[in-house]
Amino acid sequence: IPTQRRETMIWLESLIILACIMIGARKNGVAMGFAGGVGLCLLVFIFGLRPSSPPVNVLLIITAVSAMAATLQCAGGLDLLVAVAEKILRSHPDRITIMAPIVTFVFTMFTGTSYVAMAVYPVISEVALEANIRVERPMSIAMVASQHGISASPVSASTAALLGVLAVHGVTLGQIMAVAIPAIFVGCMLGALSVYRRGCELADDPEFQRRLASGELTHEANRPAYVPTREAKLSVTIFGIAVFLIVLLGSFKSLMPSWQVNGKLVTLSIPHAIEMIAFAASFIMVITCNVAPGKIAKSGVFTAGMTGVIAIFGIAWMTDTFFLAHKAEFIAMLGSTVQAYPWLFGLVLFGMSALLLSQGATTSSLMPIGASLGLPVSALVAMAPAVNGLFFFPATGSAISALTFDRSGTTRIGKWVLNHSYQRPGFVTCISSVVIGFVLASVVF
Repeated sequence: IPTQRRETMIWLESLIILACIMIGARKNGVAMGFAGGVGLCLLVFIFGLRPSSPPVNVLLIITAVSAMAATLQCAGGLDLLVAVAEKILRSHPDRITIMAPIVTFVFTMFTGTSYVAMAVYPVISEVALEANIRVERPMSIAMVASQHGISASPVSASTAALLGVLAVHGVTLGQIMAVAIPAIFVGCMLGALSVYRRGCELADDPEFQRRLASGELTHEANRPAYVPTREAKLSVTIFGIAVFLIVLLGSFKSLMPSWQVNGKLVTLSIPHAIEMIAFAASFIMVITCNVAPGKIAKSGVFTAGMTGVIAIFGIAWMTDTFFLAHKAEFIAMLGSTVQAYPWLFGLVLFGMSALLLSQGATTSSLMPIGASLGLPVSALVAMAPAVNGLFFFPATGSAISALTFDRSGTTRIGKWVLNHSYQRPGFVTCISSVVIGFVLASVVF
């Protein structure tokens, strides 16, 4: 094909991909995956591109881990975690702006889902009001910390996607966690400091005073004390052991079983180990915690996980097909620039995540491109927190929930939409996490 015509084809294909991403993101949910399927059909049947292999390992890891988290929810384990979170927050009400992001970050990191964080938002609002602290301060950074906790979780879709890309380059789950957990945690703390004195006090806030005067703000009736069941405690214990085993085996390849196949030593892959452990833990919870299997498939966590699977399936398959077809051109055009200025790729990750509203879909779609462009694995791991640009457009369920549960009205979306409560802590957390990630990655790798 003549060079000029080939360049025209690449631009047309790029516009189709961008249109599918934007339309799919506007509809959200499984529609993102469906839109990716439309784009893939156009690339293959109209433009004649050869389809790449779908990201099977990533999809299977997400499916298995989502099932494990959903089983935990049905066994009452998530309720127990929320009760623990409430106890922690109420023990230090005057430090709510610091404690809230720690709780949402740690709990999201442990479970791989932000459901726990969303359940804690009403508690954050009540504790802040009781301590006479502007609710926007802890609420905004708590929401941001919960999103970033996904990138620090060994059992999240985003980490599964990153591991799927980097495992072939010899990167272990332990190395990813050694960079991501401390970098993002410190980033969250810096984000909390950025809003520690944000805005006027409640006594000077006109919206809060209006709600107080109109009677909209009433004292919440005390709820009955939560009594954890045996099943809830057992499910959390089983889940915790499973997470520990995943991190342990993912960090030390020597612990994996191996076999001699045709004279070569073959070791069990990390993705397969994660899938096996997740399914085994799920079954043990079903048996020991009296969980009805039918409820698992109908749970909110499982639905969210399967929605992510469909979204990643379509979007990642479409973008991977496009890039593989034009890999040589992209490397020649962008390879040297991206290698010289890796942070440019971080901007692309941030922008795509803001559009897709999914850390997992962004990681699956773009991280393989970063690896193909010659970026070192240390840079890719360091830039992993950049996929948390979901706060930029306040359209996620987590952002809306945090806004809704702030009964004081201090957590707001501004007149121009983008000037909302999450921008400052979001940017501070994201940028500082990536910067610290580069420092730690230089040591770990």
